[in-house]
Amino acid sequence: MSMTQQAEPAVTRPPAPGPRATDGRTAQRPLVLRLLARPEVGVFLGAVAVFVFFLIAAPAVRQGSSMATVLYQSSTIGIMALPVALLMIGGEFDLSSGVAVVSSALTASMLSYQLSMNIWVGVVVALLVSLAIGAFNGWMVVRTGLPSFLVTLGTFLILQGVNLAVTKMITGNVATDDISNMDGFDQARALFASSFDIGGVQVKITVFYWLVFAALATWILLRTKYGNWIFAVGGNKDSARAVGVPVKFTKITLFMGVGLGAWFIGMHQLFSFNTVQSGEGVGQELIYIAAAVIGGCLLTGGYGSAIGPVFGAFMFGMVNQGIVYAGWNPDWFKAFLGVMLLGAVLINLWVSRTATRR
Repeated sequence: MSMTQQAEPAVTRPPAPGPRATDGRTAQRPLVLRLLARPEVGVFLGAVAVFVFFLIAAPAVRQGSSMATVLYQSSTIGIMALPVALLMIGGEFDLSSGVAVVSSALTASMLSYQLSMNIWVGVVVALLVSLAIGAFNGWMVVRTGLPSFLVTLGTFLILQGVNLAVTKMITGNVATDDISNMDGFDQARALFASSFDIGGVQVKITVFYWLVFAALATWILLRTKYGNWIFAVGGNKDSARAVGVPVKFTKITLFMGVGLGAWFIGMHQLFSFNTVQSGEGVGQELIYIAAAVIGGCLLTGGYGSAIGPVFGAFMFGMVNQGIVYAGWNPDWFKAFLGVMLLGAVLINLWVSRTATRR
């Protein structure tokens, strides 16, 4: 070959077919690990296990009326567990949610009865009061920077004392008067506390509300900008603020969402029993929080779903009624509750470590 002859460019041949090299960052994780990364998978399996267990241990559970009772118990917990779960995903939690339910019911009952007004006036005022309580909690948290544990613990004590003191001062008793004969009661009862016949079984309307609210909460979390804000402020509020997320607005509205749930359950209790005991609600906030934790929500925030607390609430209702149908001592319910809570925390810890392991 002469000195002036140009060398032909080398032809790059495609690599031989074979397994593609990956560096771990681009490798797709196995399907099992991807499923475990979902916060509701563990509690779903737990709910199935509890359901099957009581189907075997308590044959009465197999009846349609018994299952309707289980779903009703689950719905009254689950409706409140949903906004509590969203709040926990946002990095906060509310210890006043249990007594706030009673505060809402007391407001609607006493305002309507003592002033001889249409019951719907009391319902609307109770809604405003519940939203105001939630807004106050949220404003105090974002304004002072205090932990929501301390702020809502204070609100819990305030509401507990006000509920009892104001009820005794106005009615002379620890319970409100019967409102079943007041104008608007039948319409309000139909909306908040009615039942439907399905195949000869009476199903409470709260079961349907529970499922609708769960679908709505899931849509908000996964399909809206507000849902992204919730995860962002729960994961790291400083980083969220740096990218333009309205942290204060998000947290305050999440607390108001808990107030909205408290109002709804308060109205259900009021129109189911026609009267309200002012000392009720204490301890229920722990049930709502536990249902959310069992459902996969972390106390540290930034992680969880709306479907998980649905299964968590179902486990509560199943255990609560299953113990009765099995003929066991109902005092064991608290023990089962503690076991479920500890088990859920351990499972969530294992799932989070397994799902992030390469």
